[in-house]
Amino acid sequence: MTRLLIVSDAWHPQVNGVVRSLENVGNTLARRGYEVRYLTPEPFWTLPLPTYSEIRVPLPSLRVVQDMIADFAPDHIHIATEGPLGLAARTLCVTGELAFTTSYHTRFPEYLAARLPVPVEWSYGYLRWFHAAASATMVPTPSVLKHLRRRFFRHLAVWSRGVDLSAFSPGPKAMFAGLPGPHLLYVGRVAVEKNIEAFLELKHPGTKIVVGDGPERGALMHRFPDVVFTGQLTGAALRDAYRSADVFVFPSRTDTFGNVMLESMACGTPVAGYPVMGPIDVIGTGKGGALEDDLASAVKRALSIPRSEAISRAKEFTWEAAADQFARRLAPIRSRVGIAA
Repeated sequence: MTRLLIVSDAWHPQVNGVVRSLENVGNTLARRGYEVRYLTPEPFWTLPLPTYSEIRVPLPSLRVVQDMIADFAPDHIHIATEGPLGLAARTLCVTGELAFTTSYHTRFPEYLAARLPVPVEWSYGYLRWFHAAASATMVPTPSVLKHLRRRFFRHLAVWSRGVDLSAFSPGPKAMFAGLPGPHLLYVGRVAVEKNIEAFLELKHPGTKIVVGDGPERGALMHRFPDVVFTGQLTGAALRDAYRSADVFVFPSRTDTFGNVMLESMACGTPVAGYPVMGPIDVIGTGKGGALEDDLASAVKRALSIPRSEAISRAKEFTWEAAADQFARRLAPIRSRVGIAA
């Protein structure tokens, strides 16, 4: 049996695309006979991330991480995040001359610059150094690959995402029945880097609904009293929210993919967003959604898209295909390919 170790600073109780992607690809590979183990912050002390207390940063012991890797004796190591835990695993792999792969999920430099006066180039310098030691760095879309190539990252490969069509599927539009239509929905973190204000400031009839939680929720609820804030929803309630919306609005300009767009389209709800990295790869030429520099125009156009087209587009993304891409890029840990300080 092939043993795969996935190292990630992001893990439960966080609810985000990184955690969902790692779980889904791990579950898919496990069904194929892999033994998959996750090395996460759970065994370590954690501290709240400054300006974002919902996310906790692990304080890993290098010796403990080393012992956990040795006890599992993996055939492949994948380091999914560039935080303290990922850095500890990277250090051990480089010093031990063990090959490993990494993945790039988040435009951390832009997120950090939105919160603190840290130059974007400094952050990209760290990320470039971090990923340079990997035999391959997996990125979610071709547009992200092009973006990182322009910043001189090497050994890049696309690892796409999927959607669970058995969970996210069409159904009755019942959740927002008592609210004026059309129903415009956002699902995700309520944080400054998500550009939610661009959605909430739209002059459009109907009701705007925000599903999710985060550090900006309180301030936005105060500024936009007519918007419905549900808090975080999961399971059947989340699926009902997707199904009950008329348009899913994705205002982010910094996401590298946007799993929520696939979930929405799988439930039959078209997407409106900007023609930027992430949406241009998920929506493509417009099947299943509308992308415009003017978000209001995108919403108007998305309202006319048949729900069947959104469903059809979502079916093009499967976790089976994503797991194929992931598995092809894994490196045997005793290979010296890509090892560099």
